[in-house]
Amino acid sequence: MRSPVPLGPFPTQITERLEYWADRAPDRIFLAERRAGGGASETAGGWRTVTYRETLAAVRSLAQALLERGLSSERSVAILSGNGVDHGLLALACMYAGVLYAPISPAYSLLAREYGVLHHVFELLRPALVFVADGRPYERALRSVLTPEIELVASEPGDLEAVPFARLLSGAATSAVDEAHRNIGPDTVAKILFTSGSTGRPKGVINTQRMLCANQEMIRSVLRCLDDEPPVLCDWLPWNHTAGGNHNFGLVLYNGGTLYIDEGRPTLDGIAATVRNLREISVTAHFGVPRSYEMLLPHLRTDPVLRDTFFSRLRLLFYAAAGLSQRFFDELREMAFPPAAKRSCG
Repeated sequence: MRSPVPLGPFPTQITERLEYWADRAPDRIFLAERRAGGGASETAGGWRTVTYRETLAAVRSLAQALLERGLSSERSVAILSGNGVDHGLLALACMYAGVLYAPISPAYSLLAREYGVLHHVFELLRPALVFVADGRPYERALRSVLTPEIELVASEPGDLEAVPFARLLSGAATSAVDEAHRNIGPDTVAKILFTSGSTGRPKGVINTQRMLCANQEMIRSVLRCLDDEPPVLCDWLPWNHTAGGNHNFGLVLYNGGTLYIDEGRPTLDGIAATVRNLREISVTAHFGVPRSYEMLLPHLRTDPVLRDTFFSRLRLLFYAAAGLSQRFFDELREMAFPPAAKRSCG
């Protein structure tokens, strides 16, 4: 099958969109999370935020620190912790400087009793630098896999010997950053994503700059509502997966939107955090798995503040990985499309 509509032009590298929005909407919030620290502003609601201008400045400083350490496509970065502002800044810095990186599933460090899968990933990736936001829950796993040749960087090291993430942010970018950025082409490997390992050991999958950019232009050509206003997401999907790390993170960056990082999960213990966030943040699109909608619906049904906030700007509901049962689909559709106000994204 081939689309009769040619794909529109797209950039050579995904970080060109960061430069674009830092120039055109410098004070717009790009990333936000519910924790303080790192020198970024914090809103009255407890959100730590970074604007597009702040993000580009941080990314360039981090890129300088990575290059000073001799990191490259051969000497890579492993990010062990989950979604977070510092994670996002470091990932973008790697792509800005042409440094190979891989976001690794936190489960390999936090849920495993033995670290065979984590060792396997390290053997494949051979990272020269490892990042964790909070070193304390990762301490046991890190002591298992770190060698003297691997530098550990942490936003909050805990009891571990680690370079503070703030130190990497403290330097100024030089012409070396600009040169490295110019050398990145469409076939440059942007990142490695590891498969889930459900059919054996996790396998590293190459993601090039062309793949990331072309995919976002494809999404934009289908979801025409992205032309109407910058997307606002409150999203939990993990960045070590394509859906969260490429589709959702990339969709926000490519279209100059805002991503509120949801610390919640569609579980009995995690749904309360998601509900709290969605009562505050009026999203324009919501992505998830069917289970997330099934757990959210009882709260939408009984909480008018949540319901009004959630649907006030909503243009798109999306789910994948499984089918949504008919009764949940019908109820969600009834809430999403009241008779007086039907909207769509197509």
